[in-house]
Amino acid sequence: MKREVPPQAGQTVPTVGEGAYRQIRSDIIFGKLAPGQKLRLEKLKDAYGASVSTLREILNRLASEALVVAEGQRGFQVAPVSAANLMEIADLRLLLETHALEQSFASGDMDWEGRVVAAHHRLKALEARMRDDDHSEIRSWKRYDWEFHQVLISACGSELLMESHADIFDKYLRYQLVALSYRGDISAQEHRLLLEHALERDAAKASEVLVRHIRGGVEHALATGTIR
Repeated sequence: MKREVPPQAGQTVPTVGEGAYRQIRSDIIFGKLAPGQKLRLEKLKDAYGASVSTLREILNRLASEALVVAEGQRGFQVAPVSAANLMEIADLRLLLETHALEQSFASGDMDWEGRVVAAHHRLKALEARMRDDDHSEIRSWKRYDWEFHQVLISACGSELLMESHADIFDKYLRYQLVALSYRGDISAQEHRLLLEHALERDAAKASEVLVRHIRGGVEHALATGTIR
């Protein structure tokens, strides 16, 4: 998930168009803009504070990311969801993440280990709240989930691989949120095992856990009946 952080000294403040792009993208991923929803430019103009021409550029950009569908003269709609697409996204995530895990575990230093431990600590705290049926911070929960998986592969040495993983993780995340899919203690246990195997630098065992983690997430999401 692409996190939005305040600009630091020397950084450029996002333009209106970039800010609107980030917000619309986030609203699609988190389900505020639902799968299949028509995206009327005049309505979006007031909601996101951007001109019609800017919004058209934004939606075409999101169409190139497969988050929006351009319908020619009929305008745009949020990309629909399907079981087949979810399984394809999960396969691609596995391909990218298992490869990156191996590279990262081989190259990670002590600072990397510290970041992994810290990311897991934050995620664990939010998972406890989710187990207590406190969904008020669902965005924070998924942000920390994203952060933990990104930190695990952050020593892989490839910026392109990291960016590709972030994009596919966002698409996978959208399905989890559409299905309101949370596997509770099973998911938390898998995250704990990923932490342990990272500190042991055992990429083979971590990959086995990751396969169970992602496949289990797909099965759980499909079992809700909200994705066909």
